[in-house]
Amino acid sequence: MTASSPSLWLRLKRLSLVTQIIIGLIAGIALALFAPEVAKSTAFIGKVFVSALKAVAPILVFVLVMASIANHKHGQETHIRPILFLYLLGTFAAAVVAVVASTLFPSSLVLATHDVAITAPGGISEVLQSLLLSVVDNPVSALMNANFIGILAWAIGMGVAIRHAGDTTREVLGDLSNGVTLIVRLVIRFAPLGIFGLVASTLATSGFGALIGYVHLLAVLLGCMLFVALVMNPVIVFWKLRRNPYPLVLMCLRESGITAFFTRSSAANIPVNLELSKRLGLHEDTYSVSIPLGATINMAGAAITITVLTLAAVHTLGIAVDIPTAILLSIVAAICACGASGVAGGSLLLIPLACSLFGIPSEIAMQVVAVGFIIGVLQDSAETALNSSTDVLFTAAACLGEEAKAERLA
Repeated sequence: MTASSPSLWLRLKRLSLVTQIIIGLIAGIALALFAPEVAKSTAFIGKVFVSALKAVAPILVFVLVMASIANHKHGQETHIRPILFLYLLGTFAAAVVAVVASTLFPSSLVLATHDVAITAPGGISEVLQSLLLSVVDNPVSALMNANFIGILAWAIGMGVAIRHAGDTTREVLGDLSNGVTLIVRLVIRFAPLGIFGLVASTLATSGFGALIGYVHLLAVLLGCMLFVALVMNPVIVFWKLRRNPYPLVLMCLRESGITAFFTRSSAANIPVNLELSKRLGLHEDTYSVSIPLGATINMAGAAITITVLTLAAVHTLGIAVDIPTAILLSIVAAICACGASGVAGGSLLLIPLACSLFGIPSEIAMQVVAVGFIIGVLQDSAETALNSSTDVLFTAAACLGEEAKAERLA
């Protein structure tokens, strides 16, 4: 037995990280089915993994973005502008898909009184004000609270300032960036074990019994997300690259979407996306900024959630929706999605804002939010997987597209 153990360990080490994650996933499901009480105790393992990701993500983003800008050579192309355009286009397109799907397959909710103590934004202006306040947040507070908008703002500012420093200072910053990256890689190596704990404890504790009453609503939500991931996003990538987009699309879904599905946090998945961007051969000056930016504003899944649940409430209450209102809802949902938090359930808190377009009172809107939390076992996981995998997808598409364009012109 002792002679075979090293051989088994070596075989596991040779497997790709995705394969190891799938093994952890299967093991978690099996444990939840056959030993649910034991499976519940594995929640601690999952919490440790997610906490480790959330702990390294803010300092990684701050150091990496600052180092990239400080060491950026004059005249070097970063492609941030086309990536930003793809982020906004993808989020708006997802909202439009959700409007069409909700019109073709309307959902009804059983709305009753729920005691849900949640504070939601009062209007679009409040969302935009919150974003602006995040930009000017204290840097220490931004790092402590994982405020990635504030972290990005300070990292960009410090990076620009340090560009004028001496070579030694910039080299030290580069070494610091490499050191933090090494720690992140170590954390990511524990992803199979972390996902094992997350899956086993979630299935043993929640199960899927609570979802049966909302099968139709879940089908519309997940159907929209699958359509965006497998049809809409590939169309956008094909428009940018002018070649078969599916190898890149499926790679991003497999290597970024799987971990995001179980961590349920775009912010926690930032280290995974940075590592994938590096393996794709993208320029570090570009992805070190675009990936954390995408975790904040590239929220196609959030736009779908806000739109579908809002229109479910509208249909339940018998409110008519014309085309101009549907377009306005798509725009509002896209803006709201950009202001959604990078943590689990963040998009649900913006549903009352979208409901206010139709005159739905907050008491009813908060009931819709409660429904969102009930189906959140699947909804939030799928939403985060779409959001996070699209960050890498659009970054890669913009970088590769601009490089191909430069080669054609040359």
